[in-house]
Amino acid sequence: MKKKLSLLLCLICCMQAYAQLTPFEQSRDKNYTATYAEVVAYYKALSKTQPQMRLFNYGSTDIGKPLTLVVLSKDKVFDPALIKKQNKRVLLINNGIHPGEPEGIDASMMLVRDLLKKRELPKDVVLCFIALYNIDGSLNRGVSRPNQNGPRAYGFRGNYRNLDLNRDFIKADSKNALAFAQILNTWQPEVLLDNHTSDGADYQYIMTLIETQKDKQNPTLAAYTDNTLTPDLYKGMKKSGYEMIPYGAGEQGLPDSGIVSFMETPRFSTGFAAQHNIISYMTETHMLKPFDKRVWATYAFMRNLIGICQRDAKLLGNMKKQVDAEVSRQKTFGLKWDLDESKVDTITFKGYAAEYKTSDVSGLKRLYYDRSKPYTKTVKFYNTYKATATADKPVAYIIPQAWGKVIDLFKLNKVAMSRLAHDTTLSLQMYYIGDYKTGTRPYEGHYVHTDVKLNAVDTKVRFYEGDYIVYVNQPINRYIVETLEPQGVDSFFAWNFFDSILGQKEYFSDYVFEDVAAAMLKNNPALQKQLDDAKAADPKLAGNGRAQLNWVYRNSPYFEKTYLRYPVGRLLTNTKLDLQ
Repeated sequence: MKKKLSLLLCLICCMQAYAQLTPFEQSRDKNYTATYAEVVAYYKALSKTQPQMRLFNYGSTDIGKPLTLVVLSKDKVFDPALIKKQNKRVLLINNGIHPGEPEGIDASMMLVRDLLKKRELPKDVVLCFIALYNIDGSLNRGVSRPNQNGPRAYGFRGNYRNLDLNRDFIKADSKNALAFAQILNTWQPEVLLDNHTSDGADYQYIMTLIETQKDKQNPTLAAYTDNTLTPDLYKGMKKSGYEMIPYGAGEQGLPDSGIVSFMETPRFSTGFAAQHNIISYMTETHMLKPFDKRVWATYAFMRNLIGICQRDAKLLGNMKKQVDAEVSRQKTFGLKWDLDESKVDTITFKGYAAEYKTSDVSGLKRLYYDRSKPYTKTVKFYNTYKATATADKPVAYIIPQAWGKVIDLFKLNKVAMSRLAHDTTLSLQMYYIGDYKTGTRPYEGHYVHTDVKLNAVDTKVRFYEGDYIVYVNQPINRYIVETLEPQGVDSFFAWNFFDSILGQKEYFSDYVFEDVAAAMLKNNPALQKQLDDAKAADPKLAGNGRAQLNWVYRNSPYFEKTYLRYPVGRLLTNTKLDLQ
């Protein structure tokens, strides 16, 4: 009887241990990624027996399901405000933004269990895992990535609205992005990691890495990441058996031509986090390596990052306070960056010979990488960018309350704002849109504006009770300036938030305005001379009566002052305002 009982207990223990294996681990070929339902069920079951783990649901995604945040706290404190008071750091890890790149999903499930079961939670770092960000795409499961070696089924890149969610953070068209911003601004992490799978060339590395581009990062954070955190991650991963290389090999041609560091603007998670003074990384495992190796490489990276965050917990906290203060005082902000090809580093690269053979499809030459010919060589590494557009911050921005999406996003991102107590006419600087280019095809649901030219005019403008005042003396200054300055590569103007100002509303009838225009020119010789000079300089204008009428109209009191006027005002002096 005792023997049977012992066997039964042993069987129960084995069954419990097996139940705690993830779907990835339970699969025989280790070429399986968990479904959304399996992910949520796994974490729910684990949380029932783990007091150092708690699940939170945030917002709603476009598919109608909330984002699940898995939080691990050694001290069992799950109040974000109290965590900050206790001087703890927060590391936020995002998984499955592209559900066809699911390594982070499966690796995080194993890591959460192991940290809990082995009692290895860091003392000074609270860990937050977004279990599966693009739930919409995950539910659309199948095979859609022929350039990837497993898993055998996975989710789709686009979400329910067919948005690439890693292009949506700044514009926040999706409910997913709104929920993410809620998580980010509630837990206020010092470090963010977003797990992905790469495209590009074939080479020997399983893991590649994107980090916040140093030249657009706050200098204090850039010095730490460039000299300490990033080198230590590379050392740790090599020791773990997963030597890394910067992401970008083959993105600009063959790897032999060099690697160009990735510029992650605020549309991406890492660029968005940088606006919040958060250190950010994006892992990119190599698409052609076996899925299980990609999962374990991601697991190893998270282990290394957690270890460094614990080691440098005090430093990370002090830096965050310092950087928040620096950004609050910062005067000039970069809005757009271009690669500086005059500055070139070198890097050791382990690749495969790129060769050509006849295509079985077209009969023409095609590229392939010969894995029987590995090589190690020194290649160029372009890792310097320069700001090609900047703006000096005003004392404050004035945002008319009519622009509701801007206001809503500012509130969500914890931008401090006040409101006018009554209608007020202010002397301030307004922009007029002088020129811009617009894409001929939609990009993520928008016709994005680029190469914006501005005419700044000092003028008086009437604002109304309830309009918003945003003083630019906040730790979130980068987000404020980069979204509100129209030249910003990912500004709200670039993403069409203000397109209605680009349309003229009032016009004239030629036969009526002819007499009005003639009287204006007769009574204003200076205006007549300006027209004559304009005709002399432009033969097309001289030969077009309608165009000349329009010229007079645009230089008359009748022409609308708001045409092409960017509605956000720039208050350049510290004017006393009556606020609500």
